[in-house]
Amino acid sequence: MFIKNTWYVAAWDKEVTTDGLFARTIIGVPVLMYRKENGDIVALEDRCCHRGAPLSAGRREGDCVRCMYHGLKFDAQGQCIEAPAQPRIPPQARVRTFPVVQRHRWIWIWMGDPGRADPALIAETPWLDHPDWRSLDGYIHYDVNYLLICDNLLDFSHLPFVHPTTLGGSADYAANQPKVERLGNGVRITRWALDIDPPPFAAAIKNWAGTVDRWNIYNFTVPAILLMDSGMAPAGQGAREGNRDGAIEFRGCQAITPETDHSTHYFFAHPHNFSIDNPEVTSSVHQSVVDAFEEDRDIITAQHKSLSLAPDFRMVAFGIDAALNQFRWMVSRQLQQEAAEAAAAHATVSIVQAQDAEPASSKV
Repeated sequence: MFIKNTWYVAAWDKEVTTDGLFARTIIGVPVLMYRKENGDIVALEDRCCHRGAPLSAGRREGDCVRCMYHGLKFDAQGQCIEAPAQPRIPPQARVRTFPVVQRHRWIWIWMGDPGRADPALIAETPWLDHPDWRSLDGYIHYDVNYLLICDNLLDFSHLPFVHPTTLGGSADYAANQPKVERLGNGVRITRWALDIDPPPFAAAIKNWAGTVDRWNIYNFTVPAILLMDSGMAPAGQGAREGNRDGAIEFRGCQAITPETDHSTHYFFAHPHNFSIDNPEVTSSVHQSVVDAFEEDRDIITAQHKSLSLAPDFRMVAFGIDAALNQFRWMVSRQLQQEAAEAAAAHATVSIVQAQDAEPASSKV
């Protein structure tokens, strides 16, 4: 089960063009995206209402798309407007559409009730296209359930062990307990590691005279969005109190979007605000992140395979699991709320249908 009434990242802006069709499965639903001639994005269910063939196997015709199985043509609102040798088109001949918003280079999609799709609920990621920040686009496909990836991101104590030559650094980092705070729709995690050696990726882009004070401060919100203030400064100068002179700073943007129960889309970028005119620095930062995230995928995929062999396995909780336990509870709570709302709506429809079916002679 997946949360429906929320905004998911569906693509980077460059992936959806004005001259092609782009298909991606989001929470088990095949979605077709394309841009109209004016640049507006269209998102349709990628399944023809006639025989269920994928519309992404069709062709563009202006702002419309034609299914290349039996030739049905659909407009940008999902309505079938043309069928070969059939002048009258049934009004129910349409495909589902989804609200979409492009903001700061991410394309967001709402998979639930369109009437509840408030763009004000979209997480802000201004660093992705701000002129004072630089980053490269990242995407990784996982063959695991998205919650295993969330668990990984909610506990950075794994950094020295999974990423010893990339993002991790010394084991001293893991010894520092984070502060976990509850948010309305997620958690906020603050972790400081003082007077430690700079991790390898930081040593590759800056010559440090000694040890550093390192911070990772981030919000992790439903459905699975991580927005992080991270960096490091020379040890002892007061970075924790706000003095970031000589620091390197980043604004990590990560979005985990379920594809199916057993596969996930992972969008990421790691904007930095130093050496922004040096593309080699941006490339080095990006490659270090890519290498580290591949390390994450290796261990999480191995974990998934192990767990799949033992469906009844119960994980032993540790203190470091506070954030991920809280987040999973929030996901479970929202799923329960949506299930209750769906059941109530179904019951209302059933009552109305029963009343409509009641014989006229029995009505007062």
